[in-house]
Amino acid sequence: MYEIIVVGGGHAGCEAAHACATKKHKTLLITSNLKNIADMPCNPHIGGSAKGIVVREIDALGGIMGKVADKTHLQIKMLNSAKGPAVQSLRAQGDKIAYPKEMLDTLNKLEYLDIKEGMVEDLIVEDGKVGGVILEDGTKIISQAVILTTGTYLKADILVGNTRTRKGPHGEKPSNFLSDKLKEYGFNIIRLKTGTPQRIDRKSIDFSKTKLEPGDDVYHTFSFDLEPSYKIEEQEPCYLTYTTEKTHQIIRDNLNKSSMYGALDDIKGIGPRYCPSIEDKVTRFADKERHQLFLEPESRYYDDIYLQGFSTSMPPEIQEQMVHSLPGLENAKILKYGYAIEYDAIYPTQLNASLETKILENLYTAGQINGTSGYEEAACQGLMAGINASLKLEGKEPFVLKRSDAYIGVLIDDLITKGIRDPYRLLTSRAEFRLLLRSDNADLRLRKYGYEVGLINDEQINRLQEKEASINELLTYMKDTKLKLTDDIKNKFIANNYQVPNNGITLEQLIKRPEITMSFLDEIVEIPYPEEIKEQIEINLKYEGYIAKAYKEAEKMLKLEKKQIPEDIDYDKIKNIASEARQKLKEVRPKTIAQAIRISGVNPADISILSVYLKKEYGKDE
Repeated sequence: MYEIIVVGGGHAGCEAAHACATKKHKTLLITSNLKNIADMPCNPHIGGSAKGIVVREIDALGGIMGKVADKTHLQIKMLNSAKGPAVQSLRAQGDKIAYPKEMLDTLNKLEYLDIKEGMVEDLIVEDGKVGGVILEDGTKIISQAVILTTGTYLKADILVGNTRTRKGPHGEKPSNFLSDKLKEYGFNIIRLKTGTPQRIDRKSIDFSKTKLEPGDDVYHTFSFDLEPSYKIEEQEPCYLTYTTEKTHQIIRDNLNKSSMYGALDDIKGIGPRYCPSIEDKVTRFADKERHQLFLEPESRYYDDIYLQGFSTSMPPEIQEQMVHSLPGLENAKILKYGYAIEYDAIYPTQLNASLETKILENLYTAGQINGTSGYEEAACQGLMAGINASLKLEGKEPFVLKRSDAYIGVLIDDLITKGIRDPYRLLTSRAEFRLLLRSDNADLRLRKYGYEVGLINDEQINRLQEKEASINELLTYMKDTKLKLTDDIKNKFIANNYQVPNNGITLEQLIKRPEITMSFLDEIVEIPYPEEIKEQIEINLKYEGYIAKAYKEAEKMLKLEKKQIPEDIDYDKIKNIASEARQKLKEVRPKTIAQAIRISGVNPADISILSVYLKKEYGKDE
């Protein structure tokens, strides 16, 4: 008997199990294969655009993905470093061997966590409540809550050419019955698809025909608690190459042999829009002469190179031709062919914001079972599901992040409010308050929440408070300190082609100039604070007006979030509301007016009618 059972040992399952066990709830993690704990069946990178911010948010809340990535990566860099802070995001090339090993070691140290190999085929359900799981051998394991993090294993089919094989990403046995049971319990089950490219033998690649893509020459960490443990000069390089017209012609000539373009006529799964196969790229973007591809190492322990951007479901003989048409890969040896994978998921509007399902009480779901793609999207859901399952056992209210709090809040709200058509991927463009949700301030935004829910300790919160105090001290110093214009300082402005300021200008006024940086100020005025403190001051002062405007917009949304919609509302009784809006409102059952506004298919006129109805029937002044 356990308090919480987590089904699945991927990135969502690891975060969920860690959160529950750290909060001292007796937790069982069930996985079909211990060797696949925190597995990376696709590219072993962590982070990327928007995703890197999520990893920092996970760390700020007390999760473990960032720490494990920091200890095991091959290379790390800050994406979009030449652009504004709202879109800057860390990306690390992980080690496919070291990352899962480090994750398993981390989990094995948890006193309140057991890990068991097994395949869950059904749930124990009584009176609409989940009370445990049933394994394929009939074993029943009792628990007070269950978190499903099954990834792509629900009725998984591997698709290559005209072949369909019922198996998981590494050829393992998939879960063949659980999604059928979920359907019997009332869940709307959908079919999705994703894919992966070839792995190439490093020794067979001519890197002289490619462009070197090194890691950054400054240190980075995802975690706010760890110092860098790598050497800049020892980072593994990646490389850039491109498709050619020959590549495109081979694909066009053989499209009917691709699983997704006619070789199989029974495909129902919809592939990821923002990570398309190379067949999709060539057909959808026919005007593009070439597509970029990255050659990325998978591990220090073997020589497989991941061909990012070249996922395909073509048969092996066509993949050989395609790969050999690429610059630098004319003689490449393919160690593993690309494939597509089709799998079952639940439609995510069946979830509450806590990630507890609306269909069965005490059942939580996280990761690709909810229709997302990506390790980071999965991990943050696992963390939130683990926190909320624990809080429910403790008799406490759910922990829900708002869209103005975190990218995690954006992701979950998008899923439960808008639903999905294809596997969901986080993008900076999805966050209307992205200037507030930056990589650099994730700890300032979220660490206090992590402390409140019990995943951040006293030492960590004390460090945060010291950081906040230093930021306030430096801000006061910048406001109060006036620049003394000596001849030497004037010459430094002139040498950099900067306009020489007038006497009496404060450091605060000076840093607001677009061309002036804290690095330059360091040359003319001593600023004895750590880089992370100076970074906060520079961003907050340079973007002060934009940040203030974003906070004002967030406050407007928060007012709408406070306008509750009764759970027992009958949308069929609301006259004159559009039929599509009525259907969507009944499906999502939004908790607030703000959430109702975000539902696709619900227009401003429908919101006005709903508000009038609420005022009339419930006395709510919405």
